[in-house]
Amino acid sequence: MKKIRPCLWLDHNVEEAIAFYTQVFKNTKVLGMSHYPQEAPNFGGEILAATLEIENQEFILLNGGPTFKFNESVSFSVDANTQEEIDYYWEKLVAGGGQHSQCGWLKDRFGLSWQVSPAILEDLLQDPDSEKAARVMNAMMKMHKIILKDIEAAAAG
Repeated sequence: MKKIRPCLWLDHNVEEAIAFYTQVFKNTKVLGMSHYPQEAPNFGGEILAATLEIENQEFILLNGGPTFKFNESVSFSVDANTQEEIDYYWEKLVAGGGQHSQCGWLKDRFGLSWQVSPAILEDLLQDPDSEKAARVMNAMMKMHKIILKDIEAAAAG
């Protein structure tokens, strides 16, 4: 068990989330699951919580109902180091009702925010050459999905 595990509050769709994230991330496994008692009002017999390991990070998926929704104040970042990886995660995560956003951000069908970008982007944005970093920032700000060749061209000047 990990010391810190994000807990994702879902609305009666933990089973759907398990199927979705298992399909998107190939290195995913269900570590455990609990259920509400049959007599629980509105939730009887449904999954209460499931623990998933996605790419070596544990997540708790809680079937909490409609009270709380995700927002952009919390997101998960996916390092995708080739354009093929960026394209894969971008398309898979928005599939089935997700939304594209700016600068490599998107929402999946559950409303959870993700950032899909290459690790090199962070390095370029923190480059000691402030003009280079500014060019990269300006290029990124115009993008929805990150286009690696355009980021590299901006870095090169």
